[in-house]
Amino acid sequence: MNKKTSPSIDAWLKEAKAHESAPKIGMYLTHNGTVRQSAKAKVRYGTEGTKEVTGMLFSYDRARVDAVIAETYKMDGIYYIKVWLNEGQLEMGDDIMYVLIGGDIRPRVVEALQYLVGRLKNECVTEIELN
Repeated sequence: MNKKTSPSIDAWLKEAKAHESAPKIGMYLTHNGTVRQSAKAKVRYGTEGTKEVTGMLFSYDRARVDAVIAETYKMDGIYYIKVWLNEGQLEMGDDIMYVLIGGDIRPRVVEALQYLVGRLKNECVTEIELN
């Protein structure tokens, strides 16, 4: 698996604003996850003695991703979703994922972005930090 070329958020937004759902959308939010130097255990849990990350092996379950996207569309006020996930051996600073969500009002879009990214990270992807 080789890592992919990252998409253009500008192109994604242009596409989203031309989509048939655009008249219902009052807000778009994006998420861009990247490979960071600090280990997840240190950042999330304060675990000391963790080595710095030099890269990551990243993969995902496409069917599960599609199912989670479909479930996110069931949330009130959510009309547009686009997800891109990288794969393979990633280096420091490489893009892990991009997510774009469009919906009617800010609270719903913020909630949907948090819901979708959380489910992707917890249920759909495999991240192996390299030291």
